[in-house]
Amino acid sequence: MAGSPMMSDSTILDASNGDNHRFALVSLTSLFFMWGFITCLNDILIPHLKAVFSLSYTEAMLIQFCFFGAYFLVSIPAGKLVKKLGYQKGIVTGLLIGSAGCALFYPAADQAIYGLFLAALFVLASGITVLQVAANPYVNALGRAETASSRLNLTQAFNALGTTVAPYFGAVLILSVAVGAGSELSHAQAEAEQVKLPYLILSALLAMLAVIFYQLKLPVITEHSSGSNSNSNVVEHLGKTNALQHRHLALGTVAIFLYVGAEVSIGSFLVNFLGESHIAGLAEAEAAKYITYYWGGAMVGRFIGSAVMQKIAAGKVLGVNALVAGCLVILAMVTSGKLAMLAILAVGLFNSIMFPTIFSLAIQKLGPHTSQGSGWLCLAIVGGAIVPLLQGAMADSFGIQLAFILPVLCYSYIVFYGVKGSQPVV
Repeated sequence: MAGSPMMSDSTILDASNGDNHRFALVSLTSLFFMWGFITCLNDILIPHLKAVFSLSYTEAMLIQFCFFGAYFLVSIPAGKLVKKLGYQKGIVTGLLIGSAGCALFYPAADQAIYGLFLAALFVLASGITVLQVAANPYVNALGRAETASSRLNLTQAFNALGTTVAPYFGAVLILSVAVGAGSELSHAQAEAEQVKLPYLILSALLAMLAVIFYQLKLPVITEHSSGSNSNSNVVEHLGKTNALQHRHLALGTVAIFLYVGAEVSIGSFLVNFLGESHIAGLAEAEAAKYITYYWGGAMVGRFIGSAVMQKIAAGKVLGVNALVAGCLVILAMVTSGKLAMLAILAVGLFNSIMFPTIFSLAIQKLGPHTSQGSGWLCLAIVGGAIVPLLQGAMADSFGIQLAFILPVLCYSYIVFYGVKGSQPVV
């Protein structure tokens, strides 16, 4: 049954209630899969709509700007909504909004207007934002605090499974089919039509999940309420009235901004990067399938990371992964051919644990500020809007390869956060 996170201590579930928690975690994996799948489809939409509407790189990156810009506008209201409704009803609300956003792709394709696609993406992303604000802290609370990073990495592995499957799905149903578009419509409208079926299917799936989650009997979690007043909690939050007064959360918000920006930028440019004659010279439909390896690495890495962080401190693992990811991007910048191609695809493996690990480290020991902290972290996902847009402008000016210096700078900050900035200061 859904419940508000602001209830009395008598309703708090014991963390040892393994059966309830395991059932909830299994149920939540479907959500992580779906929003990973939907988010990664943007990497297919970008080259497709870029060709359909003859866009520059900067204009094409407006897809990510509108999608991830929703996080900036919706995250704080979503945090308040989830605090009022509880995690389960917040999840249902997010699914319904996401379903409506997917359905809006139908009229956008009918009219073949780029602005309508951007509006549909904004609505879809608003729903995903509500899901993120509700589901991430919910997973974090379903067990011991010491293993929160490991637990969130495990569920995020299913998010990565969605991102692994999506590029092949998009390549087959959007990019490949577009080549044979009918002659009775204008070229732009005929190719725009190819997004109708994929997004109508997604709309139906999200609506079905909303009905299922409305019916499920999930645990009520209230550890994040102001009623949780252990002595350590009282001491730690004395004098703090806002989540951002916690230094590790404030620095973590910057880390999420830069990480999402770097991850989205790399994924957004992969099809065009692999199409460069001195890299691989692949056609769009073929290059899109290689994105599966990028996101597949993220999936494998999250399963590995979930196990590793049972033994090694999450901050250290984060710092090492960010360092390796940055070095791989530099390698892709200064080389060509198969080496550059393999280097950029391998970044996905080391990206794997970053988002869930930063998220868990940033909301640790926030107590009654956890919901608000989750809202700030989801707001920071707007990095996926800003960084790709900047990289698009750099690509238009200096070329795709040199523009990858931007993700390198992002990973440099994440190394700092993992090693030092993630440590809570009382």
